Amino acid sequence: MDPQLRPRFNAEFTPDKYAGLVGCVNGTEKWPADFRISETPVFLTRDFTDEVTRAATTIIDATRTPEFVKQAASAVPKALEVPNESAHPNFLVVDFAICEEGRELVPRLIELQAFPSLFGFQLLLLGCIRKAYPVIPRSWTSSFGGIKDEAYLNLLRRTIIADSAPENVVLLEIEPEKQKTRIDFAATERLLDIRSVCVTKIKKRGRQLFYGRDGREVRIERIYNRVIFDELIRRPDLNLPFRFQDDLDVTWVGHPNWYFRISKHSLPFLKTEHTSLTFFADEFPTSEKIDNYVLKPLYSFAGHGVDMEPTLQKIAAIEDPHEWILQRKVDYAPFVATIDGQKSKAEIRMMFVWPDNDRDPTLVNNLVRMSQGKMMGVDFNIEKTWVGASIALHEG
Repeated sequence: MDPQLRPRFNAEFTPDKYAGLVGCVNGTEKWPADFRISETPVFLTRDFTDEVTRAATTIIDATRTPEFVKQAASAVPKALEVPNESAHPNFLVVDFAICEEGRELVPRLIELQAFPSLFGFQLLLLGCIRKAYPVIPRSWTSSFGGIKDEAYLNLLRRTIIADSAPENVVLLEIEPEKQKTRIDFAATERLLDIRSVCVTKIKKRGRQLFYGRDGREVRIERIYNRVIFDELIRRPDLNLPFRFQDDLDVTWVGHPNWYFRISKHSLPFLKTEHTSLTFFADEFPTSEKIDNYVLKPLYSFAGHGVDMEPTLQKIAAIEDPHEWILQRKVDYAPFVATIDGQKSKAEIRMMFVWPDNDRDPTLVNNLVRMSQGKMMGVDFNIEKTWVGASIALHEG
């Protein structure tokens, strides 16, 4: 971690400045943050920033090989497959646990998803951090790709809205006003002028979808999809006016199939210096000690169903063990020196955006999940930890 800015920040920190940060975040949008905002960013050295960027890019590149594409062909459950799949995902996030090896901090892959993250909120958070903490130079940013704020917004517009009018684009979610991430929906609406719409509020006529906006019925051309099938399946009470599996005259921004193709299903096939050994449960080798592994269901979100203490007996009782993985545990390093004298552990989520017509994805931002308690290495559960950002020095 950066040895100069960290002590300066801690020395100048006050509860009033943190209250100003929270007030800035919660006073900007129509919905507040329903999770705890971290008191501090994580200040990274240039060397570590370069390493975590290289690690994320290497893993993304590995998902684009012909071998990986072949393996991912079976990732989508047949009953959940959605027509008209895009040529590539529009969003990619790569989650790293920050560990220590040989007295050096290193990123270790714990999850990846081809699904949107808090792209609107993280831009809001960076602005509020700069406002609340003037000790942080403007040349420090949470954009490890070095992208400027306006270029970031233009990239989101090209990806989510493209050639449509903003009113013909919706952010689709299950009861968006009740989601823990609703502040991100509010920030996205302010930044891009697209509304958050519940799946139950859609109307379907033929192959077209419509929603109500300012007293008018408006056709939907593009769907910025934030619906997770795991949650949808757990809500049989919802009366849906359409099926995701229908052949609809819409463009999915973040096509639902990619949520499965690049996911926990990918982990057994990814082998880089920053990944941990992972096996499908029915392919777990007898040479490995199961005590060293975490058991995760493929088709769940936010840590649901994760078993930190698996046994061979538990695996034998699973109905379909190929829908579960065993991932080698990682040891998180307590490395963030906080103002209370304790050190926090952290995960860094590297966030990529990939417009339909671009050749490559663009690294735009990062999200940090910190804790002074136990870190499990599961899907980000922002309800139980502190959310912030890593920032690093960028020239210019």
